[in-house]
Amino acid sequence: MYDEKGEEYLDCINNVAHVGHCHPDVVRATCDQVAVLNTNNRYLHDELVLCARKLTSLMPDPLSVCFFVNSGSEANDLALRLARTHTKNYDIITLDHAYHGHLTSIHDISPYKFNLPGGGGKQEWVHVAPCPDVYRGMFKDVDHPGKDLGKMYADEVRDICKKARDEGRTIAAFIAESLQSCGGQIILPDNYLRNVFRYVREAGGVCIADEVQVGFGRVGKHWWAFQLQGEDIVPDIVTMGKPMGNGHPVAAVITTREIAQNFNDTGVSYFNTYGGNPVSCAVANAVIDVVERQKLREHATRVGNHLLNSLRQLALKHSIIGDVRGVGLFLGIELVKDRDARTPATAEAQHVLSRMKEEYVLLSTDGPDQNVLKMKPPMVFTHENADHVVKLLDEVLTEMKNLEVSIEEGSPVRQKIAEDPDYESSRSEKKIKIDDRRPEKMTKA
Repeated sequence: MYDEKGEEYLDCINNVAHVGHCHPDVVRATCDQVAVLNTNNRYLHDELVLCARKLTSLMPDPLSVCFFVNSGSEANDLALRLARTHTKNYDIITLDHAYHGHLTSIHDISPYKFNLPGGGGKQEWVHVAPCPDVYRGMFKDVDHPGKDLGKMYADEVRDICKKARDEGRTIAAFIAESLQSCGGQIILPDNYLRNVFRYVREAGGVCIADEVQVGFGRVGKHWWAFQLQGEDIVPDIVTMGKPMGNGHPVAAVITTREIAQNFNDTGVSYFNTYGGNPVSCAVANAVIDVVERQKLREHATRVGNHLLNSLRQLALKHSIIGDVRGVGLFLGIELVKDRDARTPATAEAQHVLSRMKEEYVLLSTDGPDQNVLKMKPPMVFTHENADHVVKLLDEVLTEMKNLEVSIEEGSPVRQKIAEDPDYESSRSEKKIKIDDRRPEKMTKA
């Protein structure tokens, strides 16, 4: 990417520009279709039918019915409607730290948002299960060596189902990101969805896989991240968005014929003015074609494995790196102050972000403590890009080793540097010491 001054940045976080910024094939498909026809989806068009066929062909049976919408938020909202209509139940089970979108209905099932000050808190019909984080969650790998942590976390969902039933409440659905992104780049432990899906279905609910941030081959081995849990693990509803249009607003919901039929039988038909319009579907078709033709799934596996191994080697050198996890081009680097206590290094993570940006690399942080460096680059991210990021990260962490870093959370480092007239602005001299007792005070080391 380039800024207004023409400076070049390596984008490591844009999972929306799935096949690369301004991919020529996607641009061409957009221009060609908009020059012929773009209208609402009341009018049937070949691109819509072709897109629905493509998407359902990438899904396991019996996921065979496609609804088109404009965004991941809309997709998840429709998924809730489908679930409630089908089950005739209402309550939703979600994961702690989950984010599913910005609509009111979806905000209510996103602890990442509703637990914030001013977020409104949890509704009575929402049940929050522990995030299945084996590094810093309720059940840690270090505390339960050799145990089936997936089953242990899933049993928490079983207990939620039982408690809801005892209180006279009914479960309509369990919803989870197939890999939790905003929650800190969490890889679900083995056997988690296998057991959760069983418990939820026994309680009368359906299971929704949110692939909005991680779908379309990002995990490399599969088209969809839920498939990492086993070929026999099949949700009842799958939602998708972001990468589907490479930045163009298009999203979808895939479900079973039975659920779709029950929804249709209500007589309340589903209509979305722009969802599935010819241009959106042409763009989505082009994105899928590029992923297939350029073998980007295989590419994500090769580059992702190389990056994961390189980062794990880096962790041997820098004790601030507590955990490196990921699959394909979905990776998280958890920074900690103490490896034994696994204390989150929040301020240090913000410092790393700012320093990497100064070196023209765009990263981001997430997780409940904002201490996880996340990487979800476009699928065309190369070995050379990966090596460049690791090299710079090594330099930044080495720079920090002999410095006390306690940056005021949320304050941009570049702004602080600009406010200090004595600070050298040369890219080779950006070494900073921050006084723990006065986090707003930054002095040249």
